[in-house]
Amino acid sequence: MSSPPQPSPNGQQIPEDLALEIRRLAHDLSNSLEVIVQTSYLLSMAELKEPASDWLRMLDSGVAKALDINLELREYIKKHTPR
Repeated sequence: MSSPPQPSPNGQQIPEDLALEIRRLAHDLSNSLEVIVQTSYLLSMAELKEPASDWLRMLDSGVAKALDINLELREYIKKHTPR
């Protein structure tokens, strides 16, 4: 479990109106990624032949990277907004 977000070292905060829009976009991105994650999972349950199984591995790798980036974005937002 990660530690609670800390204030930005230089004290800079994202303006509230901009923070709200960024939070909305991050939420929408999370919802879109959930569809991709679930689709990837369901495809992994099928017995795919080559080259489809290679494509699934590529998809899984991209999904993992996208989830990491999305988590990083959400943590950044938390650290740089007043809430």
